[in-house]
Amino acid sequence: METFSAEFFMALGSIIILDLALAGDNAVVIAMAANRLSAKARHKAIFIGTAGAVVIRLALTFVAVWLLTIPYLQFIGGLILLPIAIGLLAPSHETKDVQAADNLMGAVKTILIADATMSLDNVLSIAGAANGHFGLVAMGLLISIPIVVGGSTLISSIMDRFPVVMYVGAAIIGWTSGKMMIEDGALGGTLVSTMGGWIVYGLPAFLAALVCLIGWLRSKKQKAVK
Repeated sequence: METFSAEFFMALGSIIILDLALAGDNAVVIAMAANRLSAKARHKAIFIGTAGAVVIRLALTFVAVWLLTIPYLQFIGGLILLPIAIGLLAPSHETKDVQAADNLMGAVKTILIADATMSLDNVLSIAGAANGHFGLVAMGLLISIPIVVGGSTLISSIMDRFPVVMYVGAAIIGWTSGKMMIEDGALGGTLVSTMGGWIVYGLPAFLAALVCLIGWLRSKKQKAVK
């Protein structure tokens, strides 16, 4: 992938959208963890906690980018992304277990631990979209993280009002899943030679549509239960 090519900017755009879409739960964590602090301390907790979370996510993504070069792991990584994409549209609401802290360091600690735990799966989709280019991951984070810091509670409300943001993010993850399977060094070539050239774009498109459909059905079912 050439720097500043059309493919480069498409990948960067995908990473930014994924960062923002996947930041929904993280934004809730930040808001809840710092909820009991004073306004001044809350701003410090959000800034320090988010800065630490960026470092953690970069480290995890760097490892993921390296792991995806190993045969079969990229294919497996693509499979792992499918439930992540569906969960983006029908979350399990694990953030309800996050406890607000009553001091600055406690809030920062809560933010870092929660973000690291929630990022283990998310970095796979970012690494897949980056197609092995760690610089793209860093650029995407630098662009999207300030948005998260500036509106940690606003992001969740925006995604509630405009669900299309979540569906775009889920579709990109589904597309990335199929792309990772096709590009796997061990199984990708076998898929193409067996199924034909159409599978290169057909599988990603199918998975993008599939995760949106399943996510929509599960989300609709959850709302009906409530």
